[in-house]
Amino acid sequence: MHQKLFSKDFTFVVIGQIISLFGNATIRFALPLYLLNLTGSSALYGTVTACAFIPAILLSPIGGIVADRVNKRNIMVILDFFTAAVILAFSLLMNEVNLILLLTVTLMLLYGIAGAYQPSVQASIPALTNQDNFMAANSIINTISSFASLIGPVLGGILYSAYGLKPVLWVCMVCFIMSAVMEIFIKIPFQKQASGGNIFKTARTDFTESLLFIRKGKPFIGKAVLVICGINLFLAAMIIVALPYLVTEVLHFDASQANRLYGFAEGALAAGGLAGGIGAGVFANKLAIYKSGNLIIACAVCVFPISVSLILFSSPIINYIVITVCCFAIMVCSTIFTVQMLSFIQTETPQNLIGKVIAVILTVSMCAQPLGNAFYGILFEICKGFEYAVVLFSGVVSLMIAIRTKNIFNCAVVVHGRTQ
Repeated sequence: MHQKLFSKDFTFVVIGQIISLFGNATIRFALPLYLLNLTGSSALYGTVTACAFIPAILLSPIGGIVADRVNKRNIMVILDFFTAAVILAFSLLMNEVNLILLLTVTLMLLYGIAGAYQPSVQASIPALTNQDNFMAANSIINTISSFASLIGPVLGGILYSAYGLKPVLWVCMVCFIMSAVMEIFIKIPFQKQASGGNIFKTARTDFTESLLFIRKGKPFIGKAVLVICGINLFLAAMIIVALPYLVTEVLHFDASQANRLYGFAEGALAAGGLAGGIGAGVFANKLAIYKSGNLIIACAVCVFPISVSLILFSSPIINYIVITVCCFAIMVCSTIFTVQMLSFIQTETPQNLIGKVIAVILTVSMCAQPLGNAFYGILFEICKGFEYAVVLFSGVVSLMIAIRTKNIFNCAVVVHGRTQ
């Protein structure tokens, strides 16, 4: 029997995500900005935000293990209430203790909670919808995330500029409390799994089981994870480093104009994610998994106009338009690919493993990101005056990876005798 997508429980998950992700995007925008305004140190800003990223990597696999062994609804409720408590603690202590240490700890906690939280949301989708709706459900969750990333910083910036940090903290705290209360009423089917001894032994067994499944049970999923790592390392990291560097340092806009234009470019990235999420939902029935490689090829191809523009044009505004449009297109294609991948993995993975498998994939993908950021930071520094060469390198390597991706998914379909 066909199950409708927007059941009561899935609707509550969606509403909870809207409120929670908006609060998350706003607080993670406001706190680093507050630090930067207070200290004026970009080095300190970079160090603190880098430290904040570490718990997300460490806690994501733990979140996946817990998501398969504890009711996913309870995880969401507890973590949202805990996030509200962290924000409350920060607001009470910000004038009492060393602010830099407090900011660092708070951001690490927020990123760590987000890393543990997301596997539960992704793992709940197969429990709340049937296989026919996986693409549409993932598209909705992804679209909400992109929309929150677009709107949260904008509204947070307006509120922060007008009234300071405290009102932003209170608004975000209310968001997380509302989300937690909403999630209490969700009913997610849950079957308790047998425990294999103490918590550390259970965690090790679960993590090993998920790795074996990815490497041997469904080896094409393992290959796809390596592809995602490669794209994060050579393409996504280049965009993250290149966008602020090119707009604010290379294109020779004046300082205030450069910052404003960089903000618009970041908005274009978020808008691309939003458009990709909506597109994946609208065309869910027409997006075959064996064609996923074409989306990565499109992402890689969109890099080349940036390099060509930097070579041919001296006009900052022409280069800026090309960079922004290409980044938007890359984000559209990569978001559709992400939705397809999540739907494919949810379809192929047993219910008792799905949280762990998604967590392993998220963790491995996240590990590639900081390495890529550091790599391109050094590369752009070395190649000053020849930035187009760095962008061109990224495009060539990404295109080679993308062509390989196309072959992986073609093989996956041949092996399983279906075109999803």
